[in-house]
Amino acid sequence: MKIKDHDFKPFITAEQIRQAVQTVAGRINADYKKKEPLFIPVLNGSFIFAGDLLRQINGSCQVSFVKASSYNGMASSGQLKTLIGIEESLFNRDIIIVEDIVDTGLTLQRMLDELGSLGARSVEVATLLRKRTAREKGIQVKYVGLELEDEFVVGYGLDYEGLGRNLTDLYKAHPRA
Repeated sequence: MKIKDHDFKPFITAEQIRQAVQTVAGRINADYKKKEPLFIPVLNGSFIFAGDLLRQINGSCQVSFVKASSYNGMASSGQLKTLIGIEESLFNRDIIIVEDIVDTGLTLQRMLDELGSLGARSVEVATLLRKRTAREKGIQVKYVGLELEDEFVVGYGLDYEGLGRNLTDLYKAHPRA
């Protein structure tokens, strides 16, 4: 498949994604059985994962979205841009940041620092995908659906220059010849 100037090939099926989401939800349900976490999905990429994940959460919870971005094309810029903030008080709350992918970890680390400084009781991260670079940097992610190497992927909410979010499977960029 071609998106703009790049070719992408099938990588992870919708069924594999569904199973990963179910596993993450099961772990969160076990850990937050008697708590009321505030889920903070990071837009735009996590919207599909967040929707599927939240439909499998058994207990009481709240949701508040933030929009943060550090991507330019196929590479992370390393600059966090928070465009939409949180209106709820985070003091003494159990927070779960919901990410589509943890890549370099720079955006996530800045978010963790910011949320922690607002008096949250706990701040954890649930992500569909975590890349090798984030693992090597020791970025703490408690709930991980799938581990990747350093592939660039689109589908299931992830995009390339705004396109491909609607794909049910994940596709990875095919190296140029």
